[in-house]
Amino acid sequence: MSERKISLSISGMTCAACASSVENVLTGVEYVRAASVNLPLEKAVIYSDADMTDDLVDSCIAAIEMAGFEASEIVPSLKVRAKNEMLVKRQFYFVVLAFLLTLPVFVLTMVVKDMGTWNQLDTRLLLAMIASLPVYLISGFNFHKNAWKSIIGRTANMDVLVHLGTTVAMFWSCLVTIAPVLSGLPEFITSADHVFYDGSAFIISFVLLGNYLEGRAKLKATDAIHSLMKLQPKEARVMQGDQTNSISVEHVEIGSLIKIIPGETIPLDGMIRKGGTSVDESMMTGESLPVRKVEGDIVVAGTLVLDSSIIVETTKISDDTMLSRVIELVDEAQMGKAPIQRLVDKVASVFVPLVLLLALLGASFWWFAGDFVVGNPEVGLNSTEISVMVLVSTLVIACPCALGLATPTALVVGTGVGAQHGLLIKGITALELVHKTDIVVLDKTGTITEGTPIVYNVEEFDCDSGEVMRIAASLEHDSGHPVAEAINTAWIETGGELLPVQDVRTISGCGIIGFVDGVSAGIGNSDLMAEMGAIISPEVEHSISELSASGSTISLVAKNNHIIGWVEVKDSIRESSEFAINEMKKAGIEVIMLTGDRSEVAGHVAKSVGIERVISRVKPDEKADFVSQLRGEGIVSMIGDGINDAAALTVADIGIAMGAGSEIALESADIVLVGNDLCDAVSALDLGKATISRIKGNLIWAFAYNVMGIPLAMGLLFPWTGWLLPPSFAAAAMALSSVSVVGNSVLLRRWKPTYLSTG
Repeated sequence: MSERKISLSISGMTCAACASSVENVLTGVEYVRAASVNLPLEKAVIYSDADMTDDLVDSCIAAIEMAGFEASEIVPSLKVRAKNEMLVKRQFYFVVLAFLLTLPVFVLTMVVKDMGTWNQLDTRLLLAMIASLPVYLISGFNFHKNAWKSIIGRTANMDVLVHLGTTVAMFWSCLVTIAPVLSGLPEFITSADHVFYDGSAFIISFVLLGNYLEGRAKLKATDAIHSLMKLQPKEARVMQGDQTNSISVEHVEIGSLIKIIPGETIPLDGMIRKGGTSVDESMMTGESLPVRKVEGDIVVAGTLVLDSSIIVETTKISDDTMLSRVIELVDEAQMGKAPIQRLVDKVASVFVPLVLLLALLGASFWWFAGDFVVGNPEVGLNSTEISVMVLVSTLVIACPCALGLATPTALVVGTGVGAQHGLLIKGITALELVHKTDIVVLDKTGTITEGTPIVYNVEEFDCDSGEVMRIAASLEHDSGHPVAEAINTAWIETGGELLPVQDVRTISGCGIIGFVDGVSAGIGNSDLMAEMGAIISPEVEHSISELSASGSTISLVAKNNHIIGWVEVKDSIRESSEFAINEMKKAGIEVIMLTGDRSEVAGHVAKSVGIERVISRVKPDEKADFVSQLRGEGIVSMIGDGINDAAALTVADIGIAMGAGSEIALESADIVLVGNDLCDAVSALDLGKATISRIKGNLIWAFAYNVMGIPLAMGLLFPWTGWLLPPSFAAAAMALSSVSVVGNSVLLRRWKPTYLSTG
């Protein structure tokens, strides 16, 4: 049975352990094969080998809610964005309230020394207890609620650590405060005089502050993809006779005529039927200069009409536009996981239980051996007080938020900013591999060259005038090959008529044969002529070789198994190709041309752009074999036009397609270059390097933070240095680590293509 998938919105996740918990409970649901959870996007994608029935979806939602989180069927991303913006605003007010309540606690515990007693109770400590309880109960309510949901669901996350840390601190402090009026308490409590009200209050305040700053940073991280979503207008001005009516884009059918005036964004993909204008395509391709569009040209949704009104015939519905496909591709890419992230997920799944164990071991050690190990009355803390501080600080500082955010935030920003500059990266694996590329394999036509050849000359002999082009155009009429399009265009411009054809057959990598007006005919290369039994004279072979050496593509035309002439087609080399290839070579990448054209043509183009290694006369079905062989020499990126190169794009380690207009390009390639320029391929290499660098930096920081922070919180250095991390400092450090990781990822928003496409 074919695989099914569905996306769910998840709320209540705060760290890597949360995301791991959701994945674990989902994979435990019957018929669920796998699940992938993205923490920054608050989204889960569930894969099943069974149909996604309502019962199965309900079971998944129930499992998530049993684990202590909230789930619902996916809602539009822009609505989720608006909800998160409101949530961040609310978080700000909670932060302000928490710190206003914490301020008197800080003054009473850290500044004021003595306020006397009241009914045997220390007045200063009593007031501190009264001031800190609202922080613990009100500001920290969500932490306690979510922690108990998680515990009941047999999972553990950041909320559990915060809840345990603040509860231990508050419980201990309250016992010490009211000990004078309680009887039967053990001596270690009645003799204690250190409380941790400030620690409990600051933990909640700093974690709230961290969540607020983290929330803001997450919004910035998803700015790129959401700005793409905002490009498509909600309404289109549809022409009905002489009238125009504004209707929702979802209701506009294919073939409708829509009018777009200057300053408006094109709502749907289509073809200009009347008028001409300059179009700003920067939001889709990254090309900064406007592009002139006239009647017959294709325009895409999300681009901006600048100077004149145009009438466009729609060719796609709203859910099938290039813009919607771009958004879908980026969304899918952002749900991916790098191999290193899978390791992080495994660590996160056992991290919280491990921290609980370490905190208990550290607290137990200091409880029993604190006085003996420290042995210094000037420290001012007895073993019990040290034990409580170690327990609280270890629980708080070890929250695994930074680990969980390290990879997905960088991925979200990297793929989003890439899409804004016309680089559609369809998965984290491609992003991770592309900057490691050892070999780049380039198709010739449509990749190194413009892909829009023109008929340069027609040679005729032993036939009627115009017969070569008449037969050629008749045979090539239904072909989508660039050479065929050049021949068809040239023949249409002459006003010539097509002859009836029968039994037309394409010989892969050779040409086309069939019957034209009842006579056997063919057009193609020398291999096709040999298959037809047409003999190529030495003079013709010499002429073809000379023309091919100058960069021309020669299509021989045969009638009744006799060659009657040829069509010479030339395709200009892209202005940016030589520069882009040189930049790849400077980066230590070997560049290879792989083409089905004659060796003379391939050699001329290769020499013009600086390619030394050329593999020519390769049939489309053989390209994949060559790419497979090259993979033995290193990581291979294949760059092609996504039509004849589909198999090779799939076989390569990274398939890069020129131009996003082709359906097969979107399906076969790992990266699509919307700008249709080789410089964009260099930019993709650079973006991959920048994104992976951020991910590695984030993970190094997150792991290093925990490696250093946990031992310090456990009091490892206390016997020699007297350093013992207070709970309030532990909370601040934990919040800072998460914000630092997200902030480091958000810096990717500043990334710009080093090599701008010449578009």
